[in-house]
Amino acid sequence: MLNMAIILPLAAISSIWNILIPIIVGIVTIVIGFLAGVAFRKNVSEREIGSAEEEAKRIINESIKTAEAKKRESLLEVKEEIHRERTEYEREEKQRRNELSKQERRINQKEETLDRKTEQLEKKDEQLNQKNAKNEAIEAELQTLKQSQLELLEKISGFSIDDAKHYLISQLESEVTHEQAVKIREIESRFKEEAEQKARDLISLAIQKCAADHVAEATVSVVPIPSDDMKGRIIGREGRNIRTFETITGVDLIIDDTPEAITLSAFDPVRREIARIALEKLIMDGRIHPARIEEMVEKARKEVDQTIKKEGERAAFETGIHNLHPEIIKLLGRLRFRTSYGQNVLLHSIEVSHIAGLLAAEIGADITQAKRAGLLHDIGKAVDHEIEGSHVQIGVDLARKYKENKDIIHAIHAHHGDVEPATIVACLVQAADAVSAARPGARRENLENYIKRLEKLEEIANTHPGVQSSYAVQAGREIRIMVKSEEVNDDQMTLLARDLTKKIENELEYPGQIKVNLIRETRITEYAK
Repeated sequence: MLNMAIILPLAAISSIWNILIPIIVGIVTIVIGFLAGVAFRKNVSEREIGSAEEEAKRIINESIKTAEAKKRESLLEVKEEIHRERTEYEREEKQRRNELSKQERRINQKEETLDRKTEQLEKKDEQLNQKNAKNEAIEAELQTLKQSQLELLEKISGFSIDDAKHYLISQLESEVTHEQAVKIREIESRFKEEAEQKARDLISLAIQKCAADHVAEATVSVVPIPSDDMKGRIIGREGRNIRTFETITGVDLIIDDTPEAITLSAFDPVRREIARIALEKLIMDGRIHPARIEEMVEKARKEVDQTIKKEGERAAFETGIHNLHPEIIKLLGRLRFRTSYGQNVLLHSIEVSHIAGLLAAEIGADITQAKRAGLLHDIGKAVDHEIEGSHVQIGVDLARKYKENKDIIHAIHAHHGDVEPATIVACLVQAADAVSAARPGARRENLENYIKRLEKLEEIANTHPGVQSSYAVQAGREIRIMVKSEEVNDDQMTLLARDLTKKIENELEYPGQIKVNLIRETRITEYAK
């Protein structure tokens, strides 16, 4: 600030000198000119010189006066300028100081605010440290308590932590697997509706065009006798007749208290048929002894062989299949005496042939191949009691042995899903086989197994807590369960139904599906007196 005050007057003096210098130079120039004139006019008269000198002095004096006046004016102006500049400077300086004061006050206020906040933060930090210390102590106590509880639980349950985790994970996996399987079945069912509807239309049309009879047979044959005295003659002295008969035919004779009837039992239906015919001939003839038994059995065998050949030829003629190997025809005829789930296998094969041909006609496939594959699809059942293996593999081997077409062999191989169907004919035979087996009355279930299945179904329901009673209805397709209203509420019924469904799926084998129907009844009884 002091430097600025010094610099300003020096600048004013410099400007005054800049004004005075031209004036002085002008005066000096005039004097020099005048002296030159005097020198030039040396010879001028003294009067002129004296007047000139006086004039010169006058001019110089005036110039000096003028210069001094100018100097005084310049100094006044400089002083005024300096005063104005100083005033302006002081005003600006004052403003700056005021601003600096304001800023200083603001900074002080901010510092005070920051100090207060810092104090508050320090207090909060201290409180948080205290809380953290308390929490750590509580957490340590909880960990100790948790560990003791876990040890107590392990001791009570007999499970370690890892064992419990594995158990829970396995339970969860089974739950998720079940839910996933149910969901997948629902999705598949939804997306197959259109395809299944079309297939149903085709199959129903084929079924309408094919109406085959069903013959249900069992593994025993009953032969009527005129009187119970005939039983003794058939047994013979010391049982020689019955032993001879059973040895030659390979069939067991069951002679019990059943009036006027003898039962023949054998797994091989052909042998059973031979024994039945031979026994009927012996009873009609009346002469029963070992030699006569051998003779009648031989005649019955020839008769059955002839019947087998005729039945095979009839099946081929009925289905319109030609160029079959003679041994294949005999095998087809043997199916006449073979039953599966109470369904005659030859009639089943003929029906499958017809249905497969009708389906092939509907979709434009090879009708002849479809009918041929349908007729031969169960050919292995003719000798499955004599040769080891499934009837599918036996049928494939027989068809290959007698030079059947590879598509026919593949259809036989795939009709039970042993291999994936790769041709239209295989798919048609598979569908026709399922349709024939699913006809009402085509197959029958053993009565004893059926009753056991119903009893098991009710037993599964009754063992669950909260169940009052259960009833299997609709031939085992539905089970109606009465629950105890005081033990099972409406929400628990959903869980109970789900648990029972899973238990039935895990413990019971059944065709189709079973509807689980839970009923909860609340009764209030009052008496009006």
